[in-house]
Amino acid sequence: MQNRRNTIYLLLIGALLTGLFTGRAIFFNIAYLLGALLIVSLAWAWVSVRWVSVARKTRARRTQVGRNLEEAFVVHNRAWLPKLWLEVRDESELPGHRASHVVPSMGARGKYRWYVETPCLTRGEFRLGPMTIMSGDPFGLFISPRRFAATSRVTIYPAIVPINRFQLPIGVLSGGEAQRQRSMHITTNASGVREYVPGDSFNRIHWASTARKDRLMVKEFEIDPMVDIWLFMDFSRGSLVEEPSVQRINSIGPVIPQGIGIPPSTEEYGVVITASLAQHFVEQERALGFAAYVPHREVYQPERGSRQLMHILQTLAVARSMSSYTLGQMLTLETPYLTRGTTLVIVTSSLDPSWISEAQILARKGIRPVCVLIDPYSFGSGIKADDTRAMLRLGKIPTVVVRKGDDITAALAQPLS
Repeated sequence: MQNRRNTIYLLLIGALLTGLFTGRAIFFNIAYLLGALLIVSLAWAWVSVRWVSVARKTRARRTQVGRNLEEAFVVHNRAWLPKLWLEVRDESELPGHRASHVVPSMGARGKYRWYVETPCLTRGEFRLGPMTIMSGDPFGLFISPRRFAATSRVTIYPAIVPINRFQLPIGVLSGGEAQRQRSMHITTNASGVREYVPGDSFNRIHWASTARKDRLMVKEFEIDPMVDIWLFMDFSRGSLVEEPSVQRINSIGPVIPQGIGIPPSTEEYGVVITASLAQHFVEQERALGFAAYVPHREVYQPERGSRQLMHILQTLAVARSMSSYTLGQMLTLETPYLTRGTTLVIVTSSLDPSWISEAQILARKGIRPVCVLIDPYSFGSGIKADDTRAMLRLGKIPTVVVRKGDDITAALAQPLS
């Protein structure tokens, strides 16, 4: 296009100079014609992007890794003249989101629609837009852009894997007696069966016992003594280990997806594990609290229900391992508010012994720490976790180890060691 326009300029200048030297009118006429062509082409390109609007409609502003982001786009020609062609360029941040489109000729007052589905492969908060419309003249001499600065944002929650089983320690009173209490409601802990009495819900009937005893038998349930469960996720700088193949947007932003599966980063494994455990506890109708420095402090007091899960997922979507606070310091600052009998699930890849000492102090206070240790050696740290695991065993802190490439569902179902 630039070469074509330069050729017109050269021809125009040549025609003018030749006309001046020869005095022949035909060369001036050629120069006038070429000048008019440039002016008309420039005006045409300018008009082509005027009286045009473009709108985008995002189906959901929150979605999840593994799902698709769906968007619909509409270009509306509000002019009484047709448009030869339009190019819509989208400048969204979401990796792999290809919403740019070339619109063929549009009639007067016409509309053009297209739809885009983008697989969400990485968590984070991403800008959608702005967009730029470009068009030109029929001779290909000028391109005129028009920018639509409006933007919106979409949040991609981390992936969640099903947790079929995650063992938690049974609460024990100071005298050694397990804390158990009968419940009139259905919980996840069935304690036995008894004979049916009027008013019992039919969904509590234990059909195997009913058939065996030839009378209606119903299940009895126990309230789990651990009223509160807290999830602590370690986002300290020193805990982050990831393979050299991991690349991030602007070096510290979301991971650039390079395929299906969890990126080889302790941070990404920790986020998936924490999100999955959060959903698991919420589905069990447990009172769940959450704390993380991401790097700013995010603490949610224990609550039940999906609203609490959404708060946690929102935080995990944008969390980064940039906190200057170590896990040991975090435990010192946050655990004074935990009540006796609380279960504290710690998700970390830190091999720093200081946090284990803090966890042992908590255990002596009646708080039950459980560790999900993401083995940094499997991510290329060069330091094995044997000493850390030995300290955890010595401190009687139940632990499950997750390594790179592990099936997280199966790994978390292992008996705590």
